[in-house]
Formats: sequence, C-alpha cells, structure tokens
Amino acid sequence: MTLAHHYRTLGLRPGASFGDVKAAYRRLVRKCHPDVNPDQAAVDRFIQINAAYTAISETLQVASA
Repeated sequence: MTLAHHYRTLGLRPGASFGDVKAAYRRLVRKCHPDVNPDQAAVDRFIQINAAYTAISETLQVASA
C-alpha cells in the first residue's frame, strides 16, 4: 500500500505532522480496539490502523534522521 493510503486510513492528509498522526492513531484505536468493540469489522479496521501508523511512523523517523 502507498503511504498516501495509510494517511487516508488515519483520516489525514499526506504530509501531516507526527503529532497529528499520533493523535489520529490514538483516537481511532480507542474506537476500534477489540476489547472495546469485538465486531469483526472493527477488528479488521484496528489492524489497518496499526499498519498505517507503523508505516507512517517508520517513514517519518527515517526522514528525520
């Protein structure tokens, strides 16, 4: 998946700051976490959110190094 897709998964525009990424991630995880919402669609969304956050975080860490 492209980095732009990961930003869309978190509801952000490409180029958002790391603070914005982190805030969006935390907001979405609270909503879709399997302990809070055991629905399978929410679990699948939770997995997508984690993958998006990981990909963006790694990219931003490499860019800032």
